[in-house]
Amino acid sequence: MPLFLSGILQQSFNSVDIAVVGRWAGREALAAVGNNGMVISLIVNLFIGVSIGANVVIANYIGRNDAGGVRNAIRTSALIALWSGVLLLFVGVAVADPLLRWLDTPSEVLDLAVLYLRIFSLGMPFMMIYNFGSAILRSMGDTRRPFYALVASGIVNASLNLLLVIVFEMGVAGVAIGTVIANMVNAAIIVFFLMHEKGEFRLELKNLKLSGSDLRKILKIGVPAGIQGMVFSISNVFILASINGFGAEVAAGSSAALNFEYYCYFAISAFAQASVAFTSQNYGAGKYDRCRKVFRVSMLLGFLFCVVMNLVIVINREMFAGLFSSDPEVIHYAAVRMECVLMFQFIACSYEISGASLRGLGYSMTPTVLTIFGTCVFRLVWVWCLARYGGGFAELMMVYPVSWVITGISVYTAYHIISQRVLLPQDGRDIRC
Repeated sequence: MPLFLSGILQQSFNSVDIAVVGRWAGREALAAVGNNGMVISLIVNLFIGVSIGANVVIANYIGRNDAGGVRNAIRTSALIALWSGVLLLFVGVAVADPLLRWLDTPSEVLDLAVLYLRIFSLGMPFMMIYNFGSAILRSMGDTRRPFYALVASGIVNASLNLLLVIVFEMGVAGVAIGTVIANMVNAAIIVFFLMHEKGEFRLELKNLKLSGSDLRKILKIGVPAGIQGMVFSISNVFILASINGFGAEVAAGSSAALNFEYYCYFAISAFAQASVAFTSQNYGAGKYDRCRKVFRVSMLLGFLFCVVMNLVIVINREMFAGLFSSDPEVIHYAAVRMECVLMFQFIACSYEISGASLRGLGYSMTPTVLTIFGTCVFRLVWVWCLARYGGGFAELMMVYPVSWVITGISVYTAYHIISQRVLLPQDGRDIRC
């Protein structure tokens, strides 16, 4: 639950940005901020995946009671966070204009979108520090303190957005600045928590050093997960380019509806992240029956939470869309996306949680390859066919539920086959891996 609430708060940074500019700065500003959601995901997803690798490696050391391994993995994770954040800062500033042009961002939106992305990129180092820091805490089973950090930074973000946009009339620049400052607060809190940990979990900034073996382990798990996220984002970016071709009102409506997909996705993601940590710890300790139970419970809870949220939002779709805009056209297209996509989002549990459980067992490339072909390649083919043979916004949106069904069947099957092999006790008893 703290993971779920943390995801909602983290997404609220972007949602508050969109709601504030949509209400007080117009639909062009709404489309500008909304367009950047998928672009930012494309830029950062590789390193978000690497943070998953850090989670798995540290959790496995905990399961083995290896204090030295935990200490070295934490130090290595801290350095990766710092380096990746600085790299992403320069990448975000450099690619903002050419990338958004390539995405066929509407001309009336382009300058505002570029401005938002460049200012947002200044907060990339702090975003990475939070993500890796929270991965360290979650590997210990501590999901509460990352949530507390997000509560504090979320209040800062919302307050600054309202102040800078409504009072100082800074528009897109105001919400971007508010988000950067909120990310700084977030990172500072998480570093404070880690520096006041006990024993091998304590982060000592003066003793940071890279462990080559732990770096390789983290990258082995994290890079495939990051590549999966990047390829996901690439396919979604192509879909975004097609959406932009329908005009600013469609882009704005899609951006508004997308926020609710993110919120519901965090119901799935929370239990997927829990599955990674608990599976890795129990696998390291040789508790194979618990690994199977973690999978079953995570799948059931992820499914139930997502179904309930999907239904509540779709039934009240026009009301929820109205939170982001009062423009009737924007509300209409947001409702169309909710009907076509959000209604079926619970299907994504089948591959997200199956893939997370596989990564907890050390199999990261398998779900990545299956997801790339089942979802990403399929979506690109769908977009190409739509461009060649014609189709409207609703037909474009149906690519999501169809791809979820295909990917879910393939990744769940892979989990069933692999888990039957690697979770089989030897001599009738559990063993330590």
